[in-house]
Amino acid sequence: MFEDLLREWDGEHAVIRHDAESGAWIFVCVHSTALGPAGGGTRMRVYPTPADGLADAMALSWAMTQKMAAAGVPRGGGKAVLAVPELPQGDARRRLLRRYGELVTSLGGSYRTAGDMNITPADLDVIAEVCPYVHGTSGGGGDSGRGTARGVHHGIRASLEHVFGSPDVAGRTIVVQGCGAVGAALARGLAAEGARVLVSDVDPAKAAATGLETVPPEDVPDVECDVHAPCAVGGTLDAETIPRLRCRIVAGCANNQLAEPEDAERLREREILYAPDYVINAGGVVQLVGLEDLGWDEAQLEEGLAKIGDTLRELYRESDEAGITPVAAAARLVGRRLSRPAA
Repeated sequence: MFEDLLREWDGEHAVIRHDAESGAWIFVCVHSTALGPAGGGTRMRVYPTPADGLADAMALSWAMTQKMAAAGVPRGGGKAVLAVPELPQGDARRRLLRRYGELVTSLGGSYRTAGDMNITPADLDVIAEVCPYVHGTSGGGGDSGRGTARGVHHGIRASLEHVFGSPDVAGRTIVVQGCGAVGAALARGLAAEGARVLVSDVDPAKAAATGLETVPPEDVPDVECDVHAPCAVGGTLDAETIPRLRCRIVAGCANNQLAEPEDAERLREREILYAPDYVINAGGVVQLVGLEDLGWDEAQLEEGLAKIGDTLRELYRESDEAGITPVAAAARLVGRRLSRPAA
């Protein structure tokens, strides 16, 4: 099964290792180094089969290539997956993370990691004990969620400007679907600027903790609003939910928001502006690379995050002029940037 996946993949190289002590399969996928060393988080998860873990790492590494290029970050795309039989704790977790860090170190900097699902800054601290290629440790660039939320905030402003002629969020109704750390931060930031923000989460306590008006998860697509912001799991926009949407804009933090490529055209047919996910949610990588590698201060970080909105404005103009979806315009932008050699 691994062979079939590797044969169909267009990435540069993949490292596969079985960790005998933990029973975990470790996959490090470097999709592209055209713009610089590959960057992308480490995900720890229980998968139905090891092959599912490899497939996830491959797909996520491709997405990171698109995200880095669209954000103008001097990095390529990569991703790592620790496919574990169960989530380890205590010393067993620490030993696995150190062995994983040694593997990343052996790649000589071609892949640089950060956090992702089930990987905390404390875990990254452990990896960094044996690996110099780690971002987002507790003493590093900090939780990348704040950069992601702030970048999406800028993206929503750009989207409002394109549709309504003004980037002002005050008085606009925005539904935030998913109240994890990033979604909650986005919701509070928008509310602080005068937006009417409604929130929803499969965990009602998370939604209630924001202090904002809540909506049952099953009712989210039907809420009349200006902006629908998916900030939880991917694949929530599909042939069933898109006809139910009562918004003018879809712009959120979640990865892989479209269930299938055709959904971009479905949104366009309904005259709903869609902010391509890997463009609008790139603030986390902008934050970590900017603060840890490029030596930015907070003012420079804010300038870098604001450029996410500028990129979306460029994509929306090209989309209108060429009569294509913003997703297609984003693919063109990524293609142009990947065709340039790394500095």
